[in-house]
Amino acid sequence: MIILETPRLTVRNWRDDDRDLFREINADSKVMEFFAQRRNHAEADAMMDKVRRLIAETGYGFFAVEVKETGETIGFCGLAKADIAPVLPEDTIEIGWRMATRFWGNGYMTEAARSLLDYAFAQKKLDEVVSFAVAGNQRSRAIMERIGMTRDENADFDHPRVPDSHPHLQRHVLYRIAATADRPE
Repeated sequence: MIILETPRLTVRNWRDDDRDLFREINADSKVMEFFAQRRNHAEADAMMDKVRRLIAETGYGFFAVEVKETGETIGFCGLAKADIAPVLPEDTIEIGWRMATRFWGNGYMTEAARSLLDYAFAQKKLDEVVSFAVAGNQRSRAIMERIGMTRDENADFDHPRVPDSHPHLQRHVLYRIAATADRPE
């Protein structure tokens, strides 16, 4: 199921032949630098299966991102329920991404995220989309800013699912963008 296409990318649901890439990005220490845990193969497979079902059932989730020219799956970008009540209301939709390190620096996630914001506002009729990351995650924050999101400093929070064993990963910054906001091309 293709969600959308950009000039260089296809954003779609996951296929069985994406498992190696999904495992790779969920186990890579650089990709997962700002997460409390890495996932082994079984955990990554279970997560991918859950994401596939969610996309099929709701149309929301973290979609596979594929480079059109090569057909390679490079990571994911998607729209999903934030699922961190009471920090954010239950119906809040977030945009998020992860990508294999060998594809970093090509603007792929910025391209996918921009198109997904268009999709969120035009197709899903959302009023607002948020994104959040560990305060020190400058790579993700840079994407948020490039796609036109603005930090809401008054809404920064300690993530309720980050264990006390990882205090350096608890503080998160929150970015927002409204459907009515001007966005960079």
